[in-house]
Amino acid sequence: MMRLNKFIAHYSTYSRREADRVIEAGYVRINGEIITNLATQVDEARDQVYVSGKHVAPTEKFTVIVYNKPKGELVTKKDPQGRRTIYDTLAKEFRHFIPVGRLDFATEGLLLLTDASRIATALMTSNLERIYKVKIKGAIAEGMEAAMQNGLNLEDASAGGHKESEVVGMNFAPFYAYKIMKNKHDFSVLKIAIGEGQNREVRRFFAHFGADVVDLRRLSYGGIELNNLPEGRTRYLTRSEYAKLRDFLKGVEA
Repeated sequence: MMRLNKFIAHYSTYSRREADRVIEAGYVRINGEIITNLATQVDEARDQVYVSGKHVAPTEKFTVIVYNKPKGELVTKKDPQGRRTIYDTLAKEFRHFIPVGRLDFATEGLLLLTDASRIATALMTSNLERIYKVKIKGAIAEGMEAAMQNGLNLEDASAGGHKESEVVGMNFAPFYAYKIMKNKHDFSVLKIAIGEGQNREVRRFFAHFGADVVDLRRLSYGGIELNNLPEGRTRYLTRSEYAKLRDFLKGVEA
């Protein structure tokens, strides 16, 4: 048995919060009966669940795509200020896909999207390696390498965050790896590998040392590489990438 909102989120593109809304609005039927009780349990083997007339059923099928996000696009469905979003660029068949985490407005590079909520959740909450190329103003500051090696706990990590963000304190785990590609007085370039996806984490980390991030590009996520995918274009995962992803999911869902 599984709670209804979890069932809908697990086997559709609805999030749990969206599932709660459609349940309360009376758009969900189980075995022909309208259900509005959020505490309802679903028998995955027997119950027939429909949301707005569309059958939602257990399936192991899912699709994941790689999108090379350009700067200047928001990872959201709609923006109240009318700014461009990734869905303005994505092909029509991907308009219902769910982004695996977010890249902020000024960050570019690899973004995974999927048509299965459970896949997005599993990837977002994982400690899979994320690799970024970072360009910062100034030289590598004293203490920066030690923090990358040992982690960093900040009571106030607002520097580098969005001005409207409610996130204050933040704990940064040790980086999986880092490589200093250029260390100059005017600017420095690093390649870093981390296992978290906190809110503007990279920008907050370097801002603590007085280093503004001027360019940030994600190169890979969980071993899935951006490679030579042109900006603003998408591709499907390869067979080997799907195989690795399924192996990862077996461990998560075991």
